[in-house]
Amino acid sequence: MKKTCFPVSLSFTVIILFLMCSCANTKKIKYFQDMSEANTATPLALASYTEPIIQPDDILAINVNTTDPAATVSINSRNGVYVNSSNPNSGSANPLAGYLVSKEGDVEVPVLGKIKLAGLTTVQARAAVREKAVKSFNDPVVDVRFTNFKVTVLGEVNHPAAYILPNEQVTLLDAIGYAGDMTIYGRRSNVLLIRKQPDGRSFSVKLDMTKKETLNSPYFYLKQNDVVYVEPLKTKVLNNDNNLIKYITLAATVVSAIILAKRYW
Repeated sequence: MKKTCFPVSLSFTVIILFLMCSCANTKKIKYFQDMSEANTATPLALASYTEPIIQPDDILAINVNTTDPAATVSINSRNGVYVNSSNPNSGSANPLAGYLVSKEGDVEVPVLGKIKLAGLTTVQARAAVREKAVKSFNDPVVDVRFTNFKVTVLGEVNHPAAYILPNEQVTLLDAIGYAGDMTIYGRRSNVLLIRKQPDGRSFSVKLDMTKKETLNSPYFYLKQNDVVYVEPLKTKVLNNDNNLIKYITLAATVVSAIILAKRYW
């Protein structure tokens, strides 16, 4: 009797079709799908940037350069120094260095004394510190920055971590870029942003990275301590199922058995 490999080939066909169904659609991994693909400059409506507000428990680098070397060293000695690094998990050389904003919203600066900074932007804080400094020094040069401007990126990204950034003007795209971009299993249409408000309450909002309207969202620019979570596609959940291979094998076996039964029954 002539043998046939039809049951085997059909079994492989079932397996291939099953795997194809579990593959991620390339359309699901493309950003801003409704943006024009024409090779011309396209005007974009970007969200307006709002400077972050200093809050209690923030840590600030306060630098004051004066004509008095001893005073300058005393004031600036608590500040960390930012470095550029190729390591995606590093943000600053000493992220905890600086002046802690108290629960009352003050910082205690050597020589200058207590200064109220909570509720101010860093630009306004520089003016407040300089107002104190000019009482003791001529033409002081003042700089105030966040040293704990932290954004946490979790979920389906290549390098999930908490990132401490020297730059206050951070976008959602920047954060995803620091985390090494989303994986192919990241659900770009449903990115969750969790933000803590100054009153201590938190809220969440979902952003669709496949739509260009996200570029104009009031949440496109991030605030300190924001958390970005990239949800996985159902495809990954399916592919990570420990029983997947068993299901495929069982399906192929059943199909082969049915065909053999029909042939020889």
